[in-house]
Amino acid sequence: MEKALILDGGLDDGALTRGPGEIAADVLRRAGWQVEVLILRGIDIAPCLGCFDCWVKTPGVCVIDDAGRDVARRMIRSDLLVYLTPLTFGGYSSELKKALDRSIPNISPLFRLARGEVHHVRRYARSPRVVGIGVCASGPPDPEEEELFETLVHRNAINLHAPTDGATVICVAEDDEAQRERVERAITGVIGA
Repeated sequence: MEKALILDGGLDDGALTRGPGEIAADVLRRAGWQVEVLILRGIDIAPCLGCFDCWVKTPGVCVIDDAGRDVARRMIRSDLLVYLTPLTFGGYSSELKKALDRSIPNISPLFRLARGEVHHVRRYARSPRVVGIGVCASGPPDPEEEELFETLVHRNAINLHAPTDGATVICVAEDDEAQRERVERAITGVIGA
């Protein structure tokens, strides 16, 4: 059974991401996936030091001995990562960003030229697929924020060597059916179900 890891970057009480997270978990379970949800605001993860020791001194392992190590390990062992986050100026919440920053041991410090761009080489033989779900609190999503979020998820997936990736932005003002349709379309577009 394939494993999906939902990284819930919801802030405060998590009310903004709770519903979309339940939808994503349900869609995946119905497709036969094992689902684990990590509520990041409840996990003590120190910010990345930017020391790059995880690349040169302790390859593949962050030097900070806290829950961030375990989260990074769970990420690379998953078949699918779901980045669930309040939309913050087209980017990730601080909670999700902190967890993603601490996952850099999962990529190699070495670079290669690919299609005219410089990218990290693989550290591991396989990488998880990636889906980003951005949640806006009010009104329809701003088209520029939506484009920025989709680009951010895609560019991060390239560095992770994700075989497929996708993203969507939903608004809590949308009815449940519209939210489910967007989430399901993004997930099935990546997992191929």
